[in-house]
Amino acid sequence: MREKKKEIPEGVIRRMPRYYRKLRELLEQGVDHISSGELARIMDVTASQIRQDLNHFGGFGQYGYGYDIEFLKNRIEQILGLDKTYGMVIFGAGNLGSAMAKHTPSIPLPHHVQALFDNDPAVIGTKVGPYTVLDTADFATYIAENPAEIAVLTLPETQAQQVADLAVQGGIRAIWNFSPADIQISDPKVVIENVHLSNSLMVLTYHLSTQ
Repeated sequence: MREKKKEIPEGVIRRMPRYYRKLRELLEQGVDHISSGELARIMDVTASQIRQDLNHFGGFGQYGYGYDIEFLKNRIEQILGLDKTYGMVIFGAGNLGSAMAKHTPSIPLPHHVQALFDNDPAVIGTKVGPYTVLDTADFATYIAENPAEIAVLTLPETQAQQVADLAVQGGIRAIWNFSPADIQISDPKVVIENVHLSNSLMVLTYHLSTQ
């Protein structure tokens, strides 16, 4: 009988990048080990929260010593899939898409932009950083020859679903959606991360209005 895969709570997964960033900072400061209590103090969380989160993946701490920071950082890299490389294609060569194409290579993560697509004839063929904007209509041909894992959507709401479907048909396995649309994909193996910038802004204005 096949063992059922352990389900990790979404909240735990979303806290792991924060641990990863802090561990990198500590290594750069010359710190080589740390207790859960010390880590909790500088991250403003509880030590039990850290231990519970890490225990989902095996724990990694040593009683009386704490965590070996480099070892733990490397393990979290593996947990988050950062020990692999991922190709990304961006749909939408407007302000946001262009900024991401220009600046994503400077982020120290194993995600590399392969191509930038748009359907505006005035934009197709122009240069954005090192990329020549390609026609969205040519995506199927492009992806057949240049496989990628992630599609970034920086599109108007009216175009997002159609382009998401096109991306999935081409073999894309993850969608990073910056459009206002709530994308619906029938394939459960395709991962969607929605980043609604207006929602974050509304949370800010809520807190401002209730002060």
